[in-house]
Amino acid sequence: MRSVVKQSASVERVEDADKEKKKKRRSNRRSKHNSAAASVLVNETPVEASEDLKSGIERKSSRADMSYDPPKQKGLEKRIPNEERLAKPFNSMPIMHFNEGAQLGDGRSGQDQHLVTDDGVFSKSCPDPIALESSSGTCTHSLFHSQRNNASTQSKLFAPHWPIEAVTDALEKGEAFKALFRVNAYNQLEAYCKIDGVPTDILINGIAAQNRAVEGDTVVIKVNAFPLWTKMKGSTGSGLSNHSAQGEDSLPPEVNESVASSNKGKSKMHADCENDEDKIEAAGSAAYNYVNGHQPSTSDSSCESSSVRQNEGADAVARLAAMVSSSPAKRPTGIVLAIVEKSTRRDAIVGFLNVKQWFSYKKDAKNKSCLSFSDLEYIHLTPTDPKVPKMVVLARDLPECIKKRFESGDAAVETELVAAQIDDWSEESPFPQACVLHTFGKAGELGPHISAIMHENSIICADFSPESLSCLPQIPWELPQEEFLRRKDLRNLCVFTIDPSTATDLDDALSVERLPAGTFRVGVHIADVSYFVLPETALDVEAQVRSTSIYMSRGKLPMLPPLLSENFGSLNPGVDRLAFSIFWELKSSGDVVDRWVARTVIRSCCKLSYKHAQDIIDGQDFHSPGGFPKLHGHFELLDVIKSVKCLHEISKTLKKRRFEGGALQLDGFKVDFLFDEYGVPYDSVINEQTDSNFLVEEFMLLANTTAAEVISRAFPGSALLRRHPEPNMRKLRELEAFCQINDLELDTSSSGQFHRSLEKLRERLKNDSMLFDILILYALKPMQPATYFCSGELKDNVDDWGHYALAVPLYTHFTSPLHRYPDIIVHRTIAAVIDAEELYLKHIIRSVKAEHLDEVSQGCFTGICFDKDAAESQQGREALSTAALKHRIPCTEVLAGVAAHCNDRKLAARQVKDACDKLYTWFLLKKKEILLSEARVLGLGPKFMSIYVHKLAIERRIYYEDIEGLTVEWLESTSTLVLGLSTHRRIKRISKALESVAWIVNPYDLSAESDIETMCGRCVRCMGDGEGAPQDLVPNTRTAIDPGTFPLTVSLLSTIPVALNAVGGDDGPLDIRARLYMSSYLR
Repeated sequence: MRSVVKQSASVERVEDADKEKKKKRRSNRRSKHNSAAASVLVNETPVEASEDLKSGIERKSSRADMSYDPPKQKGLEKRIPNEERLAKPFNSMPIMHFNEGAQLGDGRSGQDQHLVTDDGVFSKSCPDPIALESSSGTCTHSLFHSQRNNASTQSKLFAPHWPIEAVTDALEKGEAFKALFRVNAYNQLEAYCKIDGVPTDILINGIAAQNRAVEGDTVVIKVNAFPLWTKMKGSTGSGLSNHSAQGEDSLPPEVNESVASSNKGKSKMHADCENDEDKIEAAGSAAYNYVNGHQPSTSDSSCESSSVRQNEGADAVARLAAMVSSSPAKRPTGIVLAIVEKSTRRDAIVGFLNVKQWFSYKKDAKNKSCLSFSDLEYIHLTPTDPKVPKMVVLARDLPECIKKRFESGDAAVETELVAAQIDDWSEESPFPQACVLHTFGKAGELGPHISAIMHENSIICADFSPESLSCLPQIPWELPQEEFLRRKDLRNLCVFTIDPSTATDLDDALSVERLPAGTFRVGVHIADVSYFVLPETALDVEAQVRSTSIYMSRGKLPMLPPLLSENFGSLNPGVDRLAFSIFWELKSSGDVVDRWVARTVIRSCCKLSYKHAQDIIDGQDFHSPGGFPKLHGHFELLDVIKSVKCLHEISKTLKKRRFEGGALQLDGFKVDFLFDEYGVPYDSVINEQTDSNFLVEEFMLLANTTAAEVISRAFPGSALLRRHPEPNMRKLRELEAFCQINDLELDTSSSGQFHRSLEKLRERLKNDSMLFDILILYALKPMQPATYFCSGELKDNVDDWGHYALAVPLYTHFTSPLHRYPDIIVHRTIAAVIDAEELYLKHIIRSVKAEHLDEVSQGCFTGICFDKDAAESQQGREALSTAALKHRIPCTEVLAGVAAHCNDRKLAARQVKDACDKLYTWFLLKKKEILLSEARVLGLGPKFMSIYVHKLAIERRIYYEDIEGLTVEWLESTSTLVLGLSTHRRIKRISKALESVAWIVNPYDLSAESDIETMCGRCVRCMGDGEGAPQDLVPNTRTAIDPGTFPLTVSLLSTIPVALNAVGGDDGPLDIRARLYMSSYLR
């Protein structure tokens, strides 16, 4: 939905003035609810906001300045993680059943709540912001000129933001709440705010209530009184709500840690990105920044006062949660009082300039030959992200290169993507004012769109700085001899890596030995990257800013320089490498008898791909030339084969035990793209995980869990962990209701029951894999994202440390230090634990008699049984403190900031990957022009349906309201839709052409359409003859898609034929349009 008035040079006049007046009167009568909310918004403002409010509570997030507040940490910008921010999606929210199409906040239709203009919608709760004049010239002039010259005569559209003192006081008293602001991608008037501890998100409905907040802002909101709450969408219990906003819990969670474990952050093709302009200062060495250092204390009186205020806020949250729980059919509403932290999205806008409108205005002006800019002229900018409002750009501030093209009459500027940032949004303007930074290039071309995706997500794409590169050893480099003395030498152990065939940065390896007692010693060996990335160096600072490698289907942007990630730090075969190794002694039942954690030196004997490992598991013969990778050292092929098979058997046991213990796995398939020599996608195939993926996954999960136990026990206040909260209960209930209606038994009482019931449904639906995949898709919707956190932040809420999907109380990331900065922090913490253990044991050995040495526990801090008495003894505390300072373990406050930044960057990395995959899909469809497929109906109503295209794994909507030549019959009692053709021409101003909803062919012409490629099986064939495609990725044989016929009867979960095509590019944002694929003699 668009929330601004169309800035065309001519405004379409209303055909019937009397009808228009009646329409406005009806709209006014139906908007009493919103008007009440607006009055609350204005009247609740206690103080007029001063000009210094911008610097007081609205801290501008600058991509070029990522410095921390000095008392917290130099060298890292504190960021609130934006868990819901997404590049424009191709898939909609889950839609299972609804009665009113695109309903708004209180369940009424859009006409009931909003004044609809030719190209925008304004909330009626907003005090008449714009009066559209009938004179074309007058309206055009107002759109292209600044309103500053008559600001004093304009009424304010928004209430002033509260000053910082009022905000702080309201938060402490529990009269207001801090939350993340998220916008519905289908309706900008709807936004949602999540308050921790409240089960339902707060609806912020209308531009007045949103009060200039932008997607991703951290805002302070006031919850309206109960009478102003709206009806909960989908509260009829008919299934999964089709009204769930795109902005509300729309982000797929990281339920399966296999993303980070079995693939270890690596896909078949890699891609990362960096930005040299995001440099930050190195962290200082002040003692209070580290564990066990001195920290200034606050007075008892101030602490007591703060505690009382915090209790008031907690009580308010509890009361609100109780009200929400007692009224499940009502959704709380609220208003934005202030913006306390501006989203980084404000500085990373991508959009199109509305150039033709400006040219049209100039053409209609008195001096038609003049294309120069006056001081007060504006040009409108339309963002590609539907969650971001339309903006105005002061023409005189455009870059010179764009100005010259304007003045020369170059209308092609309108087809180019531009980068912009929001500079201001005054109380008098319905539009934020933006500044254009530069252009990316012509829309519809791959390169400019990739660059735009990177810009939107603030990805660093620049080369590594010379200062960072100077931190690395010189080439050639050999392992220093002193490292052999302080590490355990494992070069004679059969160690090997298993990775994607294209991987060049290998950060994990495996080994296994059969012991005489019948047990197995399994080893996971992770590259010791912390040896090269020392704390507070330029390389450490840059790695911290980047935080993660960025992966796309083609290429990567690494977190660390390739010299380190692909050479010194990579566990390449046949060379000595530094590692952290964790060993477990396991029984055949999977029970862990003992474990060891140590710094080691290893030498991998070979580099296996997942396909190699799978062939070994399947018993393939490798005696043919070139069938197996090169072996190094004294090991033979049989040694590796035995090890892989042994590890596979152990992994199956561990996996079985893990799921018996309550773990949940939501497996979805993944689309891989095939590229030509120019980097343009020409095909796509479905890629599913095999047993070799799961083999690696199990041991990486075990290593991460073990690392979490070690660091959290030794440093309970400064361990960097990873948590996964329980699902959104309301969405979970909706999923259960949908399953119940469709006779699908689903138990979500626990993660274990959830998994077991899904496995039963998998077996039951083995002949309907599409429906099961849809269930998995919707099972992901209630899941909340997993996030990093500092243990000291939640020291009083240990129950919140757990990982819901893995069903473990402690978890972290340890196994991928070449790709994730948190793993480097964890490595340093483990190194500190190892050193502390050695220091403590040396002291104990010196103080005990020789005959009692056997009683000293060698793994008191790292072993399976943690010696708490030893850790809390004077010698233990001194050892841990000394080791923490040596390895620069951050204190709670600093580590919390690192965790927040890493969460933000991890989210951005995932958004880049998803956005690029959608971009590649668009290019495939663009070349194909029309692609036929079957789709499943997920949501149904009188205005539109939601469908799921299985082979592209996308959701689309098909709107059929007010279509010329189409009859729509909605049978409420049976939730059935009947679409037919009509020969009667309807006279309706806003009716749309039939071609917008259906691609209709004549049955006589079907033979001529046989050359159109279609989709079948579980693969996609969009173009090309498949030359150059890997043999294991050759698509299946294609079958024809038969068109539907009118009248078309549709019910929930029906299978219908659709025609897909790419739209947008040089004339707007990229999108994929879905239409019904039909045949008729009448067309």
